[in-house]
Amino acid sequence: MRRGAPVLTALALATVWAGTARGLDLKLPAAARATAQAETAPDSFALPVAPYDDGALPTLEVEGRVTRRAWQIPSQGLTTLQLVAPLRDQITAAGYEPILECADRECGGFDFRYSADILEAPEMYVDLFDFRVLTARKGAGEGASYVMALASKTSTAGYLQIVLVTPEGAEGLTADELGTPPAAPPEAPTAPLAQRLQQAGHAVLADLDFATGSSDLTEGSYDSLAALAAYLAAHPDHRVALVGHTDSEGSLDGNIALSRLRAQSVAQRLMEKYGTAQGQLDAEGMGYLSPVASNLTPEGREANRRVEAVLLNTQ
Repeated sequence: MRRGAPVLTALALATVWAGTARGLDLKLPAAARATAQAETAPDSFALPVAPYDDGALPTLEVEGRVTRRAWQIPSQGLTTLQLVAPLRDQITAAGYEPILECADRECGGFDFRYSADILEAPEMYVDLFDFRVLTARKGAGEGASYVMALASKTSTAGYLQIVLVTPEGAEGLTADELGTPPAAPPEAPTAPLAQRLQQAGHAVLADLDFATGSSDLTEGSYDSLAALAAYLAAHPDHRVALVGHTDSEGSLDGNIALSRLRAQSVAQRLMEKYGTAQGQLDAEGMGYLSPVASNLTPEGREANRRVEAVLLNTQ
């Protein structure tokens, strides 16, 4: 068996079609550990129907019993396609018609992730540069059912969210779960920063050090900043967004503010020490909304406290 290929286990979904309960049996990777479960009825859900475009995410407001579930799947080398493809095949075989199927930048990247109705960390982790989405519908009118599946991953685990919307009176979503340990933080990158920016579109500035509880970048020389400054000097038509991230301790608003201030501190250091042009730099803060590891361990929280350089469109 190819390393990282998912071993499947049964997942039961109940839907209603023409007033008759019919089972839809899907399969999840083995050892999936539930991280969130919520069911509300009656309720509504904004189902994405097209990629983010022209400042908005096109959605269809659907109503009924809304079940939200999320899982963590421990595995190295597991891809988002390996998570979504088996679900897609079974969903379409059961009579569902795909509405939207896209991956990260095709979906709209950052804008899609923060416009769609997605569970927040630590229940659901979404890598802004590596996620995949499928939405589908079965039936029409008041008897229609809808499914949304979203997959993402870290270096050591996959993450899956499924939202099921069925007519009122139908059963929700159930699954057998096996407990697994939380995901470990990713290994430190070894490729040069410029190469990571060019190939992946983003790079963590891993050697930065901020004063405890502060947004101030400590004094000292940072190889990552020197490398980033050299890259921008060699490509004066390129721009990067410096994006701050935190762990999950504290409020969301407070963490977003702190992470933005830290990104601004990095931008200021690049301009003052290395002469980087202000027009090549943006500074944003994400707080704890885009973790790279579990916030349940000290190592994971440390990995999540970071500033990334994200290469922007050069047009």
